[in-house]
Amino acid sequence: MFDRLKNAIARRAAELGVTEYEIYYSSNSSSAAETLGHEISSLTSSTSGGICFRCAVDGKMGYASTQLMDEAEMAELVDRALENGRYTEKEDTVGIFPGAEKYGKTNAPEYVPLTAEDIRRAALELQEANYAVSDKVREGTQSQVETTETVVRIVNSHGLDLSNKVGLNVAVSVAVVEDKGESQDDYTFCEYGKKSAREMAEEAVNSALEKIGATVPPTGKYNIVFDAKQMRTMLSVFADAFSAKTAQAGMSRLAGKEGEKIASDIINITDDPMREGFSIQTYFDAEGVPAYKKDVVKNGVLMTLLHNRETAAVAGCETTGNASKAGYSAPIGVSTYAFCIEAGENTKDELMALAGDGIYITEVKGLHAGANSVTGDFSIESAGFMIEEGKKTYPIKSFTVAGNFFDMLRDVSALSNEVDVGFSGYGAPDLLVRDMSVAGK
Repeated sequence: MFDRLKNAIARRAAELGVTEYEIYYSSNSSSAAETLGHEISSLTSSTSGGICFRCAVDGKMGYASTQLMDEAEMAELVDRALENGRYTEKEDTVGIFPGAEKYGKTNAPEYVPLTAEDIRRAALELQEANYAVSDKVREGTQSQVETTETVVRIVNSHGLDLSNKVGLNVAVSVAVVEDKGESQDDYTFCEYGKKSAREMAEEAVNSALEKIGATVPPTGKYNIVFDAKQMRTMLSVFADAFSAKTAQAGMSRLAGKEGEKIASDIINITDDPMREGFSIQTYFDAEGVPAYKKDVVKNGVLMTLLHNRETAAVAGCETTGNASKAGYSAPIGVSTYAFCIEAGENTKDELMALAGDGIYITEVKGLHAGANSVTGDFSIESAGFMIEEGKKTYPIKSFTVAGNFFDMLRDVSALSNEVDVGFSGYGAPDLLVRDMSVAGK
């Protein structure tokens, strides 16, 4: 189908004298099953996608997009892009990327899509495992299994023709428990098949049970160990500061800081589109530029911001291959791939011992509302456990931890030796920061 549509676009472009253009196609299909109680509460499937055509018009770039996949619409697509380009005020400085001599190869784990019956069965199995772990599991406990597949293809007038397909099967368990007159909940998720239903259920249920009886800690300064999952969430909130597009708009504290020390010596941050073991991989960006692994921060020094071709032209440097599109119809932006704070040398137990007395944060709430991605300031409600004499002890809740993300990067004193990478592409180890402000009782 795509080739037929591509040829229709090429014919119309030739008729109108459009000699420099790009066709960007993306599609997404997904199926999911959710449970409630002991039954399937929903079984859904969806397919979406479309084509974006952009072309050079008198030194400008015209865009048009559609979800209607027929040849007549392809001709209209070219007409609309040409017209839009004529009325666009912004000058284009980079044109359409002609292609590169060499591209890398993805190494993602093999994706085998789950059938509707697979999804239904797996969701019920996970839900029953939740109830089997403890008699304290209550209604509201849910499980979900989803399979999703995304295809991207870029073709242009220079002869470039790239395609990439990624897929992911995901399982999620949300456990609600009640004990001693108190209700708590927690969740776990992973790629389907990496953990058994029983393992996932035990993780979610036991984590929820651990929260029972939590108290509010006193206000003060604490050595804090951030759980890897919470740290990667924080990284996702502030990652936009590493975008050259954000920096050039005057919205990043890291603007102009390349080559300067911005973090502790032990902080290394990489961005890797083909990270080993990560399922969402690509070997090219949204402009067709080769995507590659790069050191963003090395031994605390900011090595580079992340660029597309336009921001690189403004900065007078090479693109880092981080062009992105939020959807097939979106303009070119900048985003990360697998963006990770790399591991250190300590086990989790050693990290606790180094903390001595302090707080282990395992949950942050409302982070997007309580954080300023421009300044780096944050003040977030948290929950977790006290650390006493180097050991995780009793649960705590309803306290606020405040600080500045970029200052915190400078103050990190130790890292665990495992990186937890989420499906969103952000990863981090557990990390220790000393003397942070906590508002409790």
